[in-house]
Amino acid sequence: MVTATTTKTNDRPPWMNPPSPLIRAVKAVVIVLIVITMLYPLVYVIAMSFASPEQARAGVVFPTEYSLDAYRAIFNGGTVLQGLRNSLFITVVGTVLSLAATSMLAWGLVRTRQVPGAKFVLILVLATMFFSAGIIPNFMLIKYLGLLDSTWSLIIPGLISAFNMIVIRNFFQGLPGELIEAARIDGAGEWRIFLRIVLPLSKPVLAVMGLFYAVGYWNTYFNALLYINDSEKWPIQVVLQQYVLAGVAIPGAVVSPDQPPPPGVTLQMAVIVLATVPILLVYPFLQRYFTSGVLTGAIKG
Repeated sequence: MVTATTTKTNDRPPWMNPPSPLIRAVKAVVIVLIVITMLYPLVYVIAMSFASPEQARAGVVFPTEYSLDAYRAIFNGGTVLQGLRNSLFITVVGTVLSLAATSMLAWGLVRTRQVPGAKFVLILVLATMFFSAGIIPNFMLIKYLGLLDSTWSLIIPGLISAFNMIVIRNFFQGLPGELIEAARIDGAGEWRIFLRIVLPLSKPVLAVMGLFYAVGYWNTYFNALLYINDSEKWPIQVVLQQYVLAGVAIPGAVVSPDQPPPPGVTLQMAVIVLATVPILLVYPFLQRYFTSGVLTGAIKG
């Protein structure tokens, strides 16, 4: 009598099996190296911005003596602060207007049956993701609109992002249709439905798209070089390029009239910190919305 023996086989694919201790150790080492590689420049910049003048001139990599002279000089000069104020205005106003315009357009394009020409407008919006007019036509358009040397030239042309609009539109399409119909039966108009029902339910995707818009406006650089000639209207990124990359001295950047200015390297690192830290502080407040907002708005079905 022949007996058949059976062996228990694992039907799971190889990538679902738990890794061996060696693989885990290798992954941990790689992650630690990546973290060190990413954090080293940031730590170096922050440390050098607080370095004492003596150690900064000596070229110490990580200073042990610290001073606030670089920040005092920058605040006394006023040029960097003016750039921060300009970027703050562009970021706040631009983000608010972009979210308002993008969400209204997305809601209108969701209702393709009720809004005449909505499908045609959607095709036009999608076409902007693949075709661009170019630098010269855009410059001529800004010029003929009278926006040259105006802060609004950095806000209005990029008011609506096609990608962000698609994400918000997909999120709107995933909202319960019964809830919208119930509100309409109760006598709610389109604006009331949009403001009192749709927007409160869309906080995750609006928070994430707001972060995308804010980062884009805060990092505005190339358009500012094209459209802004008055240095008083430069955003912080242009100021950063002038005083860090180009090596131009910051006007009035002195601690006191009878004290020599701080070393150039500490001033440059302090400008980088002031240009980077504000937008980094926004992310922790929106982190809890990030995953749900992006995934829910990008996947439909």
